[in-house]
Amino acid sequence: MPERRTVALVTLGCARNEVDSEELAGRLAADGWELVEEAADADVAVVNTCGFVEAAKKDSVDALLEANDLKDHGRTQAVVAVGCMAERYGKELAEALPEADGVLGFDDYADISGRLQTILSGGIHASHTPRDRRKLLPISPAERQDATSVALPGHAQDTAPEDLPEGVAPASGPRAPLRRRLDSSPVASVKLASGCDRRCSFCAIPSFRGSFISRRPSDVLGETRWLAEQGVKEVMLVSENNTSYGKDLGDIRLLETLLPELAAVDGIERIRVSYLQPAEMRPGLIDVLTSTEKVAPYFDLSFQHSAPGVLRAMRRFGDTDRFLELLETIRGKAPQAGARSNFIVGFPGETEEDLAELERFLNEARLDAIGVFGYSDEDGTEAAGYQNKVDPEVVAERLERVSRLAEELTAQRAEERLGEVVEVLVEEIDDTGAVLGRGAHQAPETDGQTLLRTDGEPEVGRMVEAKVIATEGVDLVAEPLEPLERQGGGASTGEADR
Repeated sequence: MPERRTVALVTLGCARNEVDSEELAGRLAADGWELVEEAADADVAVVNTCGFVEAAKKDSVDALLEANDLKDHGRTQAVVAVGCMAERYGKELAEALPEADGVLGFDDYADISGRLQTILSGGIHASHTPRDRRKLLPISPAERQDATSVALPGHAQDTAPEDLPEGVAPASGPRAPLRRRLDSSPVASVKLASGCDRRCSFCAIPSFRGSFISRRPSDVLGETRWLAEQGVKEVMLVSENNTSYGKDLGDIRLLETLLPELAAVDGIERIRVSYLQPAEMRPGLIDVLTSTEKVAPYFDLSFQHSAPGVLRAMRRFGDTDRFLELLETIRGKAPQAGARSNFIVGFPGETEEDLAELERFLNEARLDAIGVFGYSDEDGTEAAGYQNKVDPEVVAERLERVSRLAEELTAQRAEERLGEVVEVLVEEIDDTGAVLGRGAHQAPETDGQTLLRTDGEPEVGRMVEAKVIATEGVDLVAEPLEPLERQGGGASTGEADR
């Protein structure tokens, strides 16, 4: 009988990392590893790190150190780093953090089982020397689909084995990434593409995630169908830039045709699109996002700032008035549409006038959720070499000021929704019996939630029509329009937990 090998996956960062973790889980389960929830119960703790900004990198290091502590008084024998931080720093991270028994890059994912077995057996797997992954794919987007030798987490790379364990399936077709769900949530993310061709001066992501490459529509559809079979009700499409989807497949409008097909998948109640670039928004895409049944009228727009001078220094496009016009166009088609964005304050060269312009935009934009970050230099980015840096104390002051404004404005925006009818996906019934879910304008983790006031016993995964009766900051309180026991179309708890 084969020796029992257990592994736990600890995921940090964005939804793209969550998808990568489920791919790793699928590969490991297919090779006989037993997946456990807690690192303390695992022979190997695999930490899927984030390498986006300093705070995220610190969280990743802390998670690795915490997992390493388990080796002194638990089952854990090895701690391994994967993910963006591991890919971005490779050998440098391994040398700086000897507590990690292995640092694995994206090229190691195809043989993740063998790599972990080597490390668990006391062997050493040499960490990679990082390289600019943009140079691994052809410059021409149209030629990238044939570059099958490049490791692309979330993309079809090899032939799926036969006789897969229960709960593990190729996400799509015979040549596909394996995937195993790591929770029973009725919400799951699907990768639409990976990498990015934009050259924002503050962002290092393209250097370690590579150039933009789309997944084929058949792969995305196949994975969505498989997730629906697992009880998933809402699918969120993720990538570094969803508005570029299809450009390497010969059709920049491919997303507009794919969305209705995804919405038609049996069992799926909501499709949500994240990571949209304002400069690439098209009238046709706005139309599909605001008028297609089961596609959430949700706009996660990457504005970053609104002062023209700051945006140009960031190597981005637009200004306050253009951004407001975009939002006005969206709300003209779907008045209840959700809109969110992130912003950087204290960017090199940002003046008080620039900050005032950003505040003007925020005051007029009526965004449902606002993320605010203080600028910090990122290794290998153009902005790190800029000379006119804002004093760190001033950056901190601006961060506090704009964050406070954002909190006030998003609370006001929530109050504007009083009396609206929202479709709430029930996601959790907590220990107190509170029924928690999200409306169409609320993405997982980032945009608040909706508390359902009800005496009924709803099922996780059910979609409930409810009227907003109160707010708590960005969160909503809503009452179902009908008693829950009379509402139809929801999944049973058993289905949601499959």
